[in-house]
Amino acid sequence: MSGFTVAASIAALALLTYLFVRYSTNHTSKMLRVVARGGALALVGVAIAGVMLFSPAALKRDTSARVSSTLQDQIAQAREHASQDAHLRSRMEALEGRGAAVTAEVEDDEALPPENADWQVVPVFFGTDRETQPDNTRLQYSSERGRRLELGRALISVPKSHQVPNIERPWAIKLPYFDVTIYEQTEDPAQHFTIQNIGKLTQEEFLARVRTRLARSARYKDHAIVFVHGYNTAFDSALYRTAQLSYDLKFDGAAFLYSWPSGGAVASYTYDRESAQASEPYLRQFLDIVVRETGAKSVSIIAHSMGNQPLLSVLRDMRQTGPNEVAINEVILAAPDVDADGFDNVARRIEGIARGVTLYVASNDRALMVSRNFWRNPRAGDVPPGGPLIVSGVETIDITRASTDSLALNHSGYAENNDLLQDIGKLILSGLRPPEQRLPTLMRTASPRGDYWRYLPLAAGARVETGAHETGAHVETGEIPTTP
Repeated sequence: MSGFTVAASIAALALLTYLFVRYSTNHTSKMLRVVARGGALALVGVAIAGVMLFSPAALKRDTSARVSSTLQDQIAQAREHASQDAHLRSRMEALEGRGAAVTAEVEDDEALPPENADWQVVPVFFGTDRETQPDNTRLQYSSERGRRLELGRALISVPKSHQVPNIERPWAIKLPYFDVTIYEQTEDPAQHFTIQNIGKLTQEEFLARVRTRLARSARYKDHAIVFVHGYNTAFDSALYRTAQLSYDLKFDGAAFLYSWPSGGAVASYTYDRESAQASEPYLRQFLDIVVRETGAKSVSIIAHSMGNQPLLSVLRDMRQTGPNEVAINEVILAAPDVDADGFDNVARRIEGIARGVTLYVASNDRALMVSRNFWRNPRAGDVPPGGPLIVSGVETIDITRASTDSLALNHSGYAENNDLLQDIGKLILSGLRPPEQRLPTLMRTASPRGDYWRYLPLAAGARVETGAHETGAHVETGEIPTTP
């Protein structure tokens, strides 16, 4: 029997013991209840610590660290004698080749998967102001603030069995509200999104690799997309989301991620908001590099949730300092966790910075419901009873109907619905407007403040007739779902 199985069994017994003690001491003195229940709860804590210590994920990390440490020692020994012996010099080079993943050096090629592999590779170019996290196996970034911009590239594997629009990751047991993993299935590139290679790059190396990627582009010729993630997002998770968007859009241009220091846990909301604000100068620096120096002829930006906060501030500054020099294709603002009044003010000041600005909103976004109650004011990505936010120069699309799951968070509908991914792809590629020309299920809706669009998915076997127009939430005339 493995150590993990024993620890898990002890944890289960400890939990049963705690429940028994709690029930049996209901009618005893307060001091006895505190002592007995405290002791039982401590036993549960120790048992859970044992589960974490003996979990396959922990053992795998420990083994990887020992292997990595041994390999690094061999490289160091080879270096010491390389100047004295040509044979040892060759041996050192061979060992360094084997240790590429450990030293986090990026290969010159695209590290294509082996022939007949069950997965494909998506390159993601990233910028971040996170602090690095000590790890002998690969480059890691923590939730701490690094207070400087770092550039790099990650090669993300996507299984050929991937189902759009999922992000397949190993099954795991985690403590709610905290970034603590008790058990995690071993990852497999044939089944999961995984990081095959990741490394830092100098600005010159970064630009050279981006230009190579752009030169190879065909469908999205010389296009770049930049993704700015939202609240409660770890660095690796942001890489996977960027890769998923790129893969599902069949995007063969250069995909970029800007990752600010999110705490990566539900309990880190206030820390995340301040971190997002503190990242603004580094995001500005990163966007300047992407827009002005990579050679991309079309740059589109997708920001999600709290990531809209720093992006809007940066776009406002870019609009003020260089209105004639900045050429951004599309700006897509998905579920912005930004004060609605503040968004209105900033949106008017960035008008004209891009060919088009699109706002995705939803009335069933539970994360924004919590934020609205916390701040006591509607969020830009929310749909209050009076209707969604409508601002000059911004096309608002209500995607409430993208999810009918009453238990879902509904905070990432833009990336988790095939129709909406199709809409984003067409928007980036062609800039086609108005929205109903890109996607027939986007229906123009009139309101006292102006027109917006509502996503109304068709029932199976239905078709759409032309001439769509709605007033409020009711179909008036024209484009309505009909059955054959």
